Amino acid sequence: MSKKKEDAVQEEQMEQETVEQAQPEVVEEQIDQDGQMKEQLAQQEDKYLRLAAEYDNYRKRTAKEKESIWTEVKADTAAAFLPVYDNLERAIKQETADEAYKKGVEMTMNQLKEVFSKLGIEEVPALGEQFDPNLHNAVMHIDDENFGENTIAEVFQAGFRCGEKVIRFSMVKVAN
Repeated sequence: MSKKKEDAVQEEQMEQETVEQAQPEVVEEQIDQDGQMKEQLAQQEDKYLRLAAEYDNYRKRTAKEKESIWTEVKADTAAAFLPVYDNLERAIKQETADEAYKKGVEMTMNQLKEVFSKLGIEEVPALGEQFDPNLHNAVMHIDDENFGENTIAEVFQAGFRCGEKVIRFSMVKVAN
């Protein structure tokens, strides 16, 4: 039995030496694989972050486009109703003996103004204001000392805007 024990001990020592010799190679392979896995993980994480940023930018851009489309549609709709507004304004300025007719036209005008207000469309202030070429269209100039320089003396046609977008410029007479 002692021979068998010696052979077993020798065999065990040989296996241990083989394992010890192979172990540094295995450890180096595992380190290489670990480094490769970390690099792949970093690449995948970078791709994920880029994709998330692209999606966030897409979401913001589409929200902004949606808002601008809504503003454009409101402005186009209001522009279609501006001739009606102008005609109602002219009808109110005309003298009439029929009070019921005059009251009906005024009520219709008030209702149209209310609809514009609900849509966020407002009339551009003009009479007595300083002339602003971004809001007003000067079609006449007068020399009048009763008004200050570049002050709007008369409004021929009201202007409208939706937020910062001008739907129609005010046609005005400006005092120099």
